[in-house]
Amino acid sequence: MTDDSTSRFRAGRTGLIVRVPEAEPVVRAWRERFDPSARAGVPAHVTVLFPFLDEHRIDTRVRSALAAVLSRQHPFDLRFESCGRFPGVLYLAPGPDTQLRRLTEVIAGRWPEAPPYGGEFTEVVPHLTLADGQDDGVLDEIEADVLGKLPFTSRVSSVELMVHDGATWQERESFALRG
Repeated sequence: MTDDSTSRFRAGRTGLIVRVPEAEPVVRAWRERFDPSARAGVPAHVTVLFPFLDEHRIDTRVRSALAAVLSRQHPFDLRFESCGRFPGVLYLAPGPDTQLRRLTEVIAGRWPEAPPYGGEFTEVVPHLTLADGQDDGVLDEIEADVLGKLPFTSRVSSVELMVHDGATWQERESFALRG
């Protein structure tokens, strides 16, 4: 959930993520310096769907439907062994990313009014952002450091609902994958 515009930081904005706690020792210092979402309270993660529904729309019925959709998905492992880039962005590339893409597809399919990244991109590339809005020299420095600390594996067994309160992101609920 890399947020580079103030409009995305408004209160009531939500997103769905998978936490990657195993990444924290590798990426925390870099993310705190160069990833606005980290400074706003978002842990190391891979985004499943952002933006999701506005907070006022997430009632008991939506929570139940989200729990039902996600409970049909199997837990899975991700391996992080390389970096990737978008313009001005450095990220860790999870592999295989098939199940992450599947999570995004099933949730966006259930809530078509919430397309990934607001429909801004034709292809959604699962990633764990390390730095956003930086020049290549900074990204090269971060990448050299991080590559020496890879690989690591993370087990994905839940999807977290994050809500922005106008200043920071807070985890509101966790939905288990049970498949």
